[in-house]
Amino acid sequence: MLDFIKNSKLNVLVGLILIIIISCGSEGDDSSLDSVIDPEVITPSNLLLTIDIVGLDSENPNGDGTGVVYCTASATDAIKYEFKFGNGDEITNTSGSVEYQYTDRGTNNYIVSVIAFSKTGDTINTFQQIKITVQRAPFDNLIFFDEFDIDGSPDDSKWGYNIGTGDNGWGNGEKEYYTDRAENVIVEDGFLKITAIKEDYEGEKYTSARMLTQDKFEFTYGRVEVRAKLPFGSGTWPAIWMLGANIDTVGWPACGEIDIMEHWGHNHGTVQSALHTPSSYGNTTNHGAQLLEDVSNEFHVYIVEWDDEEIVFSVDDKVTYTYNPATKNDKTWPFTADQFIILNVAMGGSWFEIDPDFTESSMLIDYVRVYQ
Repeated sequence: MLDFIKNSKLNVLVGLILIIIISCGSEGDDSSLDSVIDPEVITPSNLLLTIDIVGLDSENPNGDGTGVVYCTASATDAIKYEFKFGNGDEITNTSGSVEYQYTDRGTNNYIVSVIAFSKTGDTINTFQQIKITVQRAPFDNLIFFDEFDIDGSPDDSKWGYNIGTGDNGWGNGEKEYYTDRAENVIVEDGFLKITAIKEDYEGEKYTSARMLTQDKFEFTYGRVEVRAKLPFGSGTWPAIWMLGANIDTVGWPACGEIDIMEHWGHNHGTVQSALHTPSSYGNTTNHGAQLLEDVSNEFHVYIVEWDDEEIVFSVDDKVTYTYNPATKNDKTWPFTADQFIILNVAMGGSWFEIDPDFTESSMLIDYVRVYQ
């Protein structure tokens, strides 16, 4: 009898367990069925992208050179926008409006795209291709000038002098003795006059002047303008140029030399611009020239624009030569530090002769101006 009761209780317990298992399994199946509901999908629509290039007009079809664009995107059910500018840059915001500035110089094509996101993370996208020009900002802040409007000696707060013949004729076999005498350098009637003279002086046959802003005015990057009229005569060598202010510590050509204008009287009318660097000096390959028939009868403005990317030479704003080496290092690009300005008229050199009938001639300079 006791065994029967035990077995009955055991059977009841097993039955209850089976009922619970079946019940739980059945409720689980009902619950899983109820939970199979499609997630919400909201896809943005009606995506529009508008791109305005600043300064774009009939005369400037690729913009005004600033590289600035305004992008506006709108889409139904969008909560944020991701703009891509075709150069690796991206901007994400919720307004759909963004201002962006391209910085790579020159005229370039870019694909501008935008992705619109909904609150469920679903997207729609579109793109446009643009062509835009980027120029360096103009140098328009005047930081140094001499208008040469006070007669007499040049302003000694701005100009000093190299005196003598220099080593090996200043390294070029020149035949003049540089002085600071009024006969060779003076301000008269609103012009600086540097005069080369055939005369016996301190053992040489010619005199002239070489003036410079070293230790008085030195600068890095800017636009230099010099309005000048050049001397006559085979053998004359007027120059408007610059040297690195660190020349006394690193030497030449490691300091870098920027020749804004050189003119050789035996090749009258051809004005040259050049650069001297450790990778190209002496018989340099970095140069350009223009032919100007009236260099000794008319004034011209000789210009260099120098920044961290390129050096551009021009005469009366007509470009002569642009220097922009693909690899910039201390051999090709020593132009990362201050330079000073030099004005001089040399006589003769190691590769050309002086006209024996030469007596004297002057370079007249109306002004020197430097902008940043």
